[in-house]
Amino acid sequence: MADDWRVTVTFRDEADVQQAIQSVREHEVEDDARSRLGHRVAMSVDGPVVFLYAGTEDTAREADRVVHEVLAQHQLSAEFTLDRWHPLEEDWEDAGVPMPDTTEQQAAEHQRLVDAETQQSLAAGQAGWEVRVELPSHHQAVQLAERLQAEGRPVIRRWKYLMLGANNEDDASALAEAIGQEISAKASVHIQAVPFVEFVGGKPESWGVPS
Repeated sequence: MADDWRVTVTFRDEADVQQAIQSVREHEVEDDARSRLGHRVAMSVDGPVVFLYAGTEDTAREADRVVHEVLAQHQLSAEFTLDRWHPLEEDWEDAGVPMPDTTEQQAAEHQRLVDAETQQSLAAGQAGWEVRVELPSHHQAVQLAERLQAEGRPVIRRWKYLMLGANNEDDASALAEAIGQEISAKASVHIQAVPFVEFVGGKPESWGVPS
């Protein structure tokens, strides 16, 4: 099931959460609620916050109405928000924020994501993206690592593998493309978002991000 829409229900008192969940589940077995929602809504809990995920706006708004009804019946109060997942920006946005339609809007949303990734990396002094290179031999890995280090790029080398940090996905893709032009067809290069790795000076054991 797609989960592009999310209703966030925030309770003032965490003790009310379990009562609310139980009440919603009891309400779901009623014919009217089941016909309105079926199995189209997924629910998760994080402390005083309940998240309801739905594949369409109509289903999300119906879930919002059902939970409002249940809480009112049991004299429980909470704050509600409705968000939509923006795949280019990779973040939840208020449902009132329109999805980008034009090429210019899509480019602007992607740039906001890249800028946010860069700011996070620079603020932490750590790389949020990794370029991972696998060479056919240890000798080739050493040679490539030395060339990259001569260019001023911090590199982690582990046997036939090289890892380099990047500020954001675009920087990682550009670096991977540049490295791909230098390595043999038997080598491989991939990028991925990674947990931040601490950068200690210029030591080869860790990497940082350029300012």
